[in-house]
Amino acid sequence: MHGTVDGFSYGLVTPLVAFLMACLGGALGLRCTTRALLVAHSWRPGWLALASAAIGSGIWTCHFVAMMGFTVREAPIHYNKPMTYASLAVAILMVGVGVFMVGYRGATGSALFTGGTITGLGVASMHYMGMAGMRLDGTFVYNTFTVTASVVIAVVAATAALWAAGRVRGVLWSVGASLVMGLAVCGMHYMGMAALSVHLHTVDGASTAGDSPAALLAPMLVGPLAFLLLAGVVVLFDPLVVTGSPDWTPVEHKPGIPARELLPQPDRHTAARIRRSPVHRGSRTPQNR
Repeated sequence: MHGTVDGFSYGLVTPLVAFLMACLGGALGLRCTTRALLVAHSWRPGWLALASAAIGSGIWTCHFVAMMGFTVREAPIHYNKPMTYASLAVAILMVGVGVFMVGYRGATGSALFTGGTITGLGVASMHYMGMAGMRLDGTFVYNTFTVTASVVIAVVAATAALWAAGRVRGVLWSVGASLVMGLAVCGMHYMGMAALSVHLHTVDGASTAGDSPAALLAPMLVGPLAFLLLAGVVVLFDPLVVTGSPDWTPVEHKPGIPARELLPQPDRHTAARIRRSPVHRGSRTPQNR
């Protein structure tokens, strides 16, 4: 017998909060990636790792906030915690592959295509691994075409996000990119849920036994939410992450060059303005006049 599936048992509350979580993780990840491109080579891995964890945690939190509203009327739902947390690790690791590729090779060509594909597959893997961690007296059945569409959405969204991470500098552009990313991640999630149907093994009428999905998932979300808040504090206390400027160009690492020479350099237009400024002209030494 088919179970009665409801993905919006709390109305629009869970989709809206899920969207905000995806946007928060995306915004933090984009700003940290931008910061990584503006620092000396030795600091870059730390910022890229923080970006990967922020984006992965945001996507994972988005998924399970949305799952708080998912119920099957005839059967209570439980979650396998090891599998659920494994899906978080998969999200962070596979997002990290894409972020590091863009961070070191740039958001162009094969690096962007490969990184976007791996990251998108990571998002989809996180979703379906999280679904595999659900336990109920029944079997999940997926529509192949709809699942494929959800994976395509994930890959396109991930590629667009990585492009924005490598190209976007201004804060407003990053906010806009994170909103698009949040919308795409939520779209991927609900497309994947639309592919789902439940075949129950036994039917004893409507079941109310067990805790609600919200009560089961809320404790598991505390850790990732706390991490996102801490990441937000790091971003807010670093002015360059917050302000970011299109006047600065990414740092390219060259072996043998001291770290002090790998600091961000102004582009040619900014450098010309600096040379023409009265302050700069007045700072020249007598030997240079």
